[in-house]
Amino acid sequence: MSAPWWDNDYNGRSVSGSDSKGQESRVYVGNLPYRADERSLKDSFANYGAVSSEIAVDRETGRSRGFGFMSFQDSKSASDAIKGMNGQDIGGRNVTVQEAQPRSRR
Repeated sequence: MSAPWWDNDYNGRSVSGSDSKGQESRVYVGNLPYRADERSLKDSFANYGAVSSEIAVDRETGRSRGFGFMSFQDSKSASDAIKGMNGQDIGGRNVTVQEAQPRSRR
C-alpha cells in the first residue's frame, strides 16, 4: 500500500500546480501540533478553498508525524494559501506551508 506523499506518480495528480486537466494542487504543511487532525487542518485552510487534507501518521503508533498535505482546486488557491498561512499559528505552533514536492521511490 502506498500513501500519496510517498509516490510521485500518485494517481497522475499534479503535485505542484494545476495541469491542463484541471487536477488538484497540493501544498506541504509542516510543524503541525501532534493533536491536529484532518478536519482541524482543513478548517484552518478553509478561506483558501481547501478541497481535502491529509496528515501523515506513524505506521506503528498511529500518532501524527507533525506534517500533512492540503489539496486545492487550482494553483492560484494553493499559492494564496502558501502566502497567507506560512508562519501562522495553528494549535500553538507556527506552521511551514510550501509547495509539495514529489518524493522519489525508494
